[in-house]
Amino acid sequence: MSYDVELIRGDFPILDRRVGEYPLAYLDSANTSQKPQVVIDAMVDHYERHNANVARAMHVLGAEASAAYEGGREKVAAFIGAARAEEVVFTKNASEALNLTAHSLGAALQPGDEVVISVMEHHSNIVPWQLLCARTGATLRWFDITDDGRLDLAKAAAENLINNNTRIVSLAWVSNVLGTVNPIAEIAAQAHAVGAVMVVDGSQAVPQLTTSVAELGADLVAFTGHKMVGPTGIGALWGRYDLLAELPPFLGGGEMIEIVRMTGSTFAPPPYRFEAGTPPIAEAVGLGAAAEYLHELGMADVAAHERAITGYALEALGQLDGVRILGTTDVGPEGRGGAVSFTLATADGLDIHPHDVMTFLDSRGVAVRGGHHCARPLHERLGITASTRASFYLYTLEREIDQLVDALVYTQRFFGRAA
Repeated sequence: MSYDVELIRGDFPILDRRVGEYPLAYLDSANTSQKPQVVIDAMVDHYERHNANVARAMHVLGAEASAAYEGGREKVAAFIGAARAEEVVFTKNASEALNLTAHSLGAALQPGDEVVISVMEHHSNIVPWQLLCARTGATLRWFDITDDGRLDLAKAAAENLINNNTRIVSLAWVSNVLGTVNPIAEIAAQAHAVGAVMVVDGSQAVPQLTTSVAELGADLVAFTGHKMVGPTGIGALWGRYDLLAELPPFLGGGEMIEIVRMTGSTFAPPPYRFEAGTPPIAEAVGLGAAAEYLHELGMADVAAHERAITGYALEALGQLDGVRILGTTDVGPEGRGGAVSFTLATADGLDIHPHDVMTFLDSRGVAVRGGHHCARPLHERLGITASTRASFYLYTLEREIDQLVDALVYTQRFFGRAA
């Protein structure tokens, strides 16, 4: 069956909305994706018919809730190609997964050790490592970028960035600002050659690309549910089981323990040692339904549509005077993700603040994001304070890109007259 975007859009109730006199053009999926009816129904059914706590209640509802929760884990594990379901740890989002990683993986760091990230990272993959290095005395280093928004591998090699002191390398698979697809397998090989652990922020990649954690080369991968047509309040950390089994807990509490005595405690095996307290049960059910939905669509087709619609957008935006696109315009098989960030100016060169652009676009039904997109160091590296970001997904149509372009022209004309 061919990939029919109009048919797929029928699965998403919110996409029928209007904003005033305009149809909603939702171009903010890098921020959060919309949810298909099957995900909504799965969560409602759980609350209506199976709601109970997991692992603790031995009655019928408790058994059903536990089975549903673990079923969600199994579906997510299958979706990313994990060797076993126990390699998937549920968290509340990718930020928590990365904080868990920094806390547990970094517990043994000491002065002289080094952690490597990049200047293009989301704050969630910067701040936890800064906090870790401040606690342990380790040193934080980072990849720079080239003029077209890719990791500057030549500069990194010249600076001996990954070396015998490197203990952890943590990179985004796909940039949430530039759309850059980073060469994770290549960098993972460099990390492993010096005995370092490779961590990947997959928040912008797992929803868009066919994911096989075994082929990626990473040791740990963080991602979040709400960007992959799943609910908010749940994310995941995948890790090699042998590595997870070596790591200390992140949070203490119920269900992450083996035996508790007043003189000390022992801890459950992965993934439960990292899931203290009542977990996001209904959210796990919803995320499992989301993984099934994406699997049935076919991630190769999702990725192909993402490339096609992003290419259409880049061509359309490139024809507008006053638009500066950040990052690469290459939409080859592994060239670019579906987030396109840009700055906008009038015909006479007046820069229009992204917050103004976002507001004017919203008045014409176009939902985008304006700001630094939780990537302030990257914007500073690019010499700007903020940008406008349009981001696309499996349900985006060409006519929505056309609506975006018309709204940008409207915005330019308004500010051009005002000047």
